[in-house]
Order: sequence, then structure tokens, then C-alpha cells
Amino acid sequence: MIPDFPFSYTGAGRAVSRCVRTSGRAAMVETRIKPHREQVAEDAAREERRRAYRRNEVFGLVLLAAAICLWWLFHTHAGWIFPPGWWRW
Repeated sequence: MIPDFPFSYTGAGRAVSRCVRTSGRAAMVETRIKPHREQVAEDAAREERRRAYRRNEVFGLVLLAAAICLWWLFHTHAGWIFPPGWWRW
């Protein structure tokens, strides 16, 4: 049975963290304190990747909306879109 505590105590009386290592592999989170410049550079790179992702996401949604509108346009009766005399306002 695994306790709900983040530390499990061994027979030697010392605490072993279960959060740092899971099944022999290192945790996904880096625990060291980074220098300020390194952290700022990583944040700037992350923000640039996020901006590119959002731009691509918006472009994809615009393409999807255009495809839906084109499908609707080509699958609708032409008389509903262009009634007789529509060019003579």
C-alpha cells in the first residue's frame, strides 16, 4: 500500500522523496534554481513558440470557416443566393 505522503520513510529512518524520481526515471520538472538571464531567455522562447502556435491556430480556423462557407455556397440552390435580377439593384 502506498501512503498519500510525498515522502516514504525507509527502515534507516531517512525520508526518500517519491516526487523527484518515479520508477527509476527523473521527474519532468527541473528543480534547480536557474540564473535570471537563462530563465528570461526560456520565457521569451516559450512566448515566441506560443505566439507562433496561436497564429497557426487562427489561420487554421479561418481556413476551416472558409471551407464551410464554400461548401455551403456550392451546395445551396443558386436561386436562393442569386435571385432573378440581383445585379439590377
